[in-house]
Amino acid sequence: MASKFEVYKDKKGEFRFRLKAGNGETILASEGYKDKSGALNGVESVKKNSDLLARFEKKTSAAGKAYFVLKAANHQVIGTSEQYSSEAARDNGIKSVMHAAPLSAVDDQTG
Repeated sequence: MASKFEVYKDKKGEFRFRLKAGNGETILASEGYKDKSGALNGVESVKKNSDLLARFEKKTSAAGKAYFVLKAANHQVIGTSEQYSSEAARDNGIKSVMHAAPLSAVDDQTG
């Protein structure tokens, strides 16, 4: 299975996207958008910014778990990763997004 962006509507009626790796694991997820065009613009922003390592910000949660966010040129967060058990796993997640995002197709699940 190839990596892909899934665009979907959440329980609150907001549009979101998630980038899934070839193994089906979610490697990046968005915040909610009021309309589908916002989510689709977010996907394009991920594709544009994911090839720049400087756009990834490494973080640690309050529970001590490693994760990252991807930011646009204007410093707005585009997407957030899952929480990882180690910094090495987080760094592999960043590499996965950098590799997968630019070529991933969009799977619109909003009907």
